[in-house]
This record gives sequence, structure tokens and C-alpha cells, in this order.
Amino acid sequence: MQDIEIARNTKLKNINEIADNLGIEDKYLEQYGKYKAKISLNYYNNIKNNKDGKLILVTAINPTPLGEGKTTTSIGLVDALRKINKNAILTLREPSLGPVFGIKGGATGGGHSQVAPMEDINLHFTGDIHAITTANNLLSAIIDNHIWQGNELGIEKVTWKRCLDLNDRALRKVEVSLSGEKNMKPREDGFDITVASEIMAILCLAKDIQDLKRRLGNIVIGYNKENQPITCRDLKAEGSLAVILKDAINPNLVQTLENNPVLIHGGPFANIAHGCNSIIATNMALKMGDYVVTEAGFGADLGAEKFLDIKCRLINNSPDAVIIVATLRALKYHGGISKEECSKENIEALKIGIHNLLRHIDNIKKYGLNPIVAINKFTTDTDKEIELLKEKLNGIVNYSLLENWEKGGEGAVDLAKKVVETCDKQKDFKYMYNLEDTVEEKIEAVAKRIYGAKDVEYSELAKEQLKELNNSNLPICIAKTQYSFSDDPKNLLCDSPFTLHVSELKLKNGAEFIVVLTEKIMTMPGLPKNPAAEKINIDENGNIEGIF
Repeated sequence: MQDIEIARNTKLKNINEIADNLGIEDKYLEQYGKYKAKISLNYYNNIKNNKDGKLILVTAINPTPLGEGKTTTSIGLVDALRKINKNAILTLREPSLGPVFGIKGGATGGGHSQVAPMEDINLHFTGDIHAITTANNLLSAIIDNHIWQGNELGIEKVTWKRCLDLNDRALRKVEVSLSGEKNMKPREDGFDITVASEIMAILCLAKDIQDLKRRLGNIVIGYNKENQPITCRDLKAEGSLAVILKDAINPNLVQTLENNPVLIHGGPFANIAHGCNSIIATNMALKMGDYVVTEAGFGADLGAEKFLDIKCRLINNSPDAVIIVATLRALKYHGGISKEECSKENIEALKIGIHNLLRHIDNIKKYGLNPIVAINKFTTDTDKEIELLKEKLNGIVNYSLLENWEKGGEGAVDLAKKVVETCDKQKDFKYMYNLEDTVEEKIEAVAKRIYGAKDVEYSELAKEQLKELNNSNLPICIAKTQYSFSDDPKNLLCDSPFTLHVSELKLKNGAEFIVVLTEKIMTMPGLPKNPAAEKINIDENGNIEGIF
């Protein structure tokens, strides 16, 4: 049975009932139909003095075309924690339409570990990402209108891009203002995917509506002839942008197929952005639940690093346990065989691929945190392969074999028990770098200690930008391929010395971090040869088909 059929055949509770079980009064709830709702930020004032629950971060090995099941694991873990009578809440990112219609598909879990209503969540949901798209493009319109109206601020160079929540490589570079009208000055522009927009990062890092407006005002949109920055506040645009986002800033409440609470809010990618759900949703969940499970995008070298070095500084908290998700077939893929061969037993490939997992385990320990490996079991896994993996992990890290795709929460009870035990252990959390370090020192710390690079090489452009940014007391957000520890997506093994190539640095003054672009990373993805869009359809009864 396909994921969409499993979800459709499961009885959901009215979202009012889910909210009531959390103690959320109806006046703080805005319903979007029967099964999804927004929670007012005002509700946080009622619970802000509650003790924080335990924070559990779910990450993974470097992703493969086969998928590792990180979201499925997160959902199964919350269902399992509830089964052992723990007050657990899940916080996730919102899916982007780019992957839904591209290659990855949806982001609502799989099998019997899903969040619902899955079609709504994977498509327009409550309109948050559309609101971010509109706010981003309103700012673009205001910039070009200001120039047309006489350019009082003397804008010489525009760095702000438009955005769209779809994979469309043709929009990476465009020319605008080509109508030939008086005062229209043609210039080169471009589009990012919405989840890479600075406004997405701002929404996810803002603590409240005032902080949101402050950050929006700080966005640098370009520079004048003296190379002085011009901000959104200079254009008097931050108020309008905040109004567009007035509903989007409120977290979304949905449920798992086992009727357990989930907050889904914000959706930045982790390869080109910081890859975590909103601070507002995480902080709210920590005050409502004794155990809060959250997820960081892609592998631990990207999402987990950014969660720990960017987000943890703002929530003034750190994970009490870190789950690293792996599958045997993905480990074999990292061992050098094709995805078509990964479902067959291959001990030698598994032995090689396990090194990817071991490196992620070691990295999490460098932060002073306690990792657990979640082995996401497939029917093609053989006993011999499972025993080999267990043998390699014994004495290094705690682990658990997961079967929640097939069995729901019951298939993750062992993991839930180990998480509870781990959360009671001592941790010695430390960041990978200090904010007072130079940007160069921060990049080197992550490149060498987390990626394993022997060196960092800068383009001439990046060298010039370093001179301007080196004294910035801001965290860094490295944009690189998700498939490898290196910046080369084909270098899966990373078994020989490699150099990290930095092509450009971008100050995100509103998000309050510096984006470090490596090699040929694109902030607007493209569609594959046979995109998922070709298989998605709707039947005569209004049922959606093909979303997975």
C-alpha cells in the first residue's frame, strides 16, 4: 500500500481535540479546516515560565537517492515515546513544492509513520511558504519602483533576488526592466527557491513579531556608489513585509497517524540555508512537552552542524540526545555500488560505507553530545549485514533497529526507551567555533573538524569579501552539496585529502548569519529528467495520486 493510501485510510481526530490534549484553549487556535490549525503567538505567554522539556535532534548520514527515512524516524519516535507514556511533541519543517514536484517527493514521513493530512501539508498547507514568496517579491517590487521613481537612495547595485517555490533552473539568471518605459533601467536579476530566501531564514530565527520586523528591516538589498549598504528599512518596507507574514509567523498544529501532536513551521533547505524548523515552534514545544523531537535537514555535516552552531545559540539550549539515521542500503551506496545493487547483500560495500556513519558519530561527539544510531530496517536487509553493522557499532555508540515504517510507533519503542535513558546522561555541549573568531577561522573550523578537509581555498571574489566580513560576530551557514562531506557530490568516500572551495560569501544581515557558497552550489535547483510532477494527478473524485 502506498503512503498516500495508508494516510487516507487512517482516521484522524479533529484538530481541536489534539489542541485540547495539549492544554491549548480554543481562543489561541485558528483552524484551517478539520485537521490543521495555527497556534497564536500569544499562547506562548501563558507557558513561557514552564520548565523546558528534553530536546532530541534527529539527523542522518549523508543522503542518497534511496532516502534514509529521517522524517519517518522522527514521527515513529514521537509515537513510540507516547506509547511508553511520555509527553512527547514533534516539530518539523514545512515541505517545499520544489522537491514535491522534483525528485525527493514529499516530506511527511512514510508507511505507518506519517504526519497528516499529508496531501495538504505537502502542497499549500496553511500558505506560509506562499506568504514568504509574496513578501520576498514585494521587496523586489519596492526596490525597482524606488529606482524608477528617481532612486533617492542612490542604489547602484541590487543584491536582493526574487524567489519562487519551485525548481526552475531557467530563472537562475534573468534580466528585468526590459519594457522600454521611461526611467526603466535594464539589469541582471535572478530567482532563488523560496526556501533559500533570507525571509524564510528570518521567519525561522525570529523570536516574535517585533524581532521579525527588526530582522526584516536589517535586510541588505544592495549598495550605493560608495559601497555603503542599503537596507529594507531605508526603503520603509519592513512594516508591509511583516503584515504579509502576520499569520505565517504562527506555528502550525497537525497530528501523526497515531493522533499525536506535531508542530510544523518554516522550511529552509540545509544545503543552501540553515535547515531547521522555526525557533518559535521549538520553544513553544519545549514548554508544552517533556520530550521534544526535532529534525535537521540532510546529513549531520549540514543540518545538524547548523542546528548546533546557529539555532542553539538562539534558543539557549542544546540536544539531550542526537539520533543518527542510517539504512543498510544507503551505507552500501556510500560503499561505492549503484543504487540498483544496494538492495542485494554486499558485505564489502557495507564495510566501506559504514565509515560515513562512523564519521557522523564522531562529529556529534565533538560537540559533547550523546548520539544514538537508528538503523532504519528494510525487508531486503540480511541478517549477516545487520550483524556486521551491530558489530562495528558495539562499544562505540548505542543503536536501535527500527521497524516503524511497517509497525508505526510500536516499531520504535526500543529507540524510545534508549532515548529516555540517553536524555538523563551528562552532556558537555560546546560550539564548533566562537562568534568572536574571524569568518575565516569559523569556516576552517567547520571545514576541517566536521567535513575533514585538509585545506580551504577561496576565489578572488571570496578573498575580497573576507576583508569586509572578517570582523563580523555572526555564525556562518555553509552552502554545499548534501551528498558528500566535500564540496564534490561525486566524492562519496572522501577517503583521500580534499580541499573545500569557497566561491562567494553573502551577508544575510536580517537572518544574522553569513552564507558561505562552495564550488557550484545553486540556490535555485533544477528538475530531474523525469520529475515527480509527471506522476502526480487527481482523479474524478478529487483524490490526489502520486505524492509520496
